Amino acid sequence: MQAKSISKKEHIQSLWSDYGSIDRYYLTNGEPTQVVIKHIDLRKANQHPRGWHTNISHQRKINSYAVETNWYTHYANRCTNHCKVPELIGSYKEDQEQWIILEDLKPNFPAKLSQINLEEIKVCLHWLAHFHATFLQEEPNQLWPIGSYWHLDTRPEELEALEYGHLKKYAKQIDEVLNTAKYQTFIHGDAKLANFCFSENHQKVAAVDFQYIGKGCGIKDVMYFMSSCLSGEECAAFENELLDYYFHILQQAVGPKLSPAAYQELEQEWRKLYAFAWADFVRFLLGWMPGHYKLHQYSLSQLDKTLNLL
Repeated sequence: MQAKSISKKEHIQSLWSDYGSIDRYYLTNGEPTQVVIKHIDLRKANQHPRGWHTNISHQRKINSYAVETNWYTHYANRCTNHCKVPELIGSYKEDQEQWIILEDLKPNFPAKLSQINLEEIKVCLHWLAHFHATFLQEEPNQLWPIGSYWHLDTRPEELEALEYGHLKKYAKQIDEVLNTAKYQTFIHGDAKLANFCFSENHQKVAAVDFQYIGKGCGIKDVMYFMSSCLSGEECAAFENELLDYYFHILQQAVGPKLSPAAYQELEQEWRKLYAFAWADFVRFLLGWMPGHYKLHQYSLSQLDKTLNLL
């Protein structure tokens, strides 16, 4: 990247809780001609939008940026075009500031969608299936031991605030069931619609924002993605079709990694854990923001289903 100069072209977004920004830069006489730079400035940390700005929250974010850098440095280059991620161009750290320089996805994945149809959901599930197949049964060295931003061990304050006594009693057991599943992979950990960039025809996607990548059963990503783009009524209506599609692609993607019998065991396990994944996420939401719009009849029914199994 032997550019003569670099200039800011576009502000993309601020980081959560004002921990920095993501911006697009233009390179003069460089290759590539433009890059995306994620600038983390821990000195600028402000107030959490939901009032959760604490030492625990601050340390979780510090760890998340280290994890993201490790992901791009050691793992991202293994992702194929079936689960496209930005290429790492470089990273640099000085005192409380850090810069992660990434490939700009906009030329090939220019579309960010706020609403999505069933076929576009399947495009994202196709990405998730190939991603989970790529890192199946691997240990997350220098990533989160347990992926996802709502993981119980990183959310003690939200658990303390939880007023749903029956769930509070079983929260650790739900967490253990998910974490001791036989089949584990790397999960994105924040696989919401906003973190997917679509090609112009919406038939391919790439994913960004790997601050909470770590070990987990892939169904956690599937559940969370569905929660990000479907209402409770839509989750109920399309649950079977979307899960069937995800597992169909996953079976193709795991290829020689698993025997047919082992794959069937994986699918049976992860399908059973779908309700547990919802229950675990509901636990976080009820402690973090009890009036959250994702606490609808469908998500609460998945919680009830899980509690009845314990």
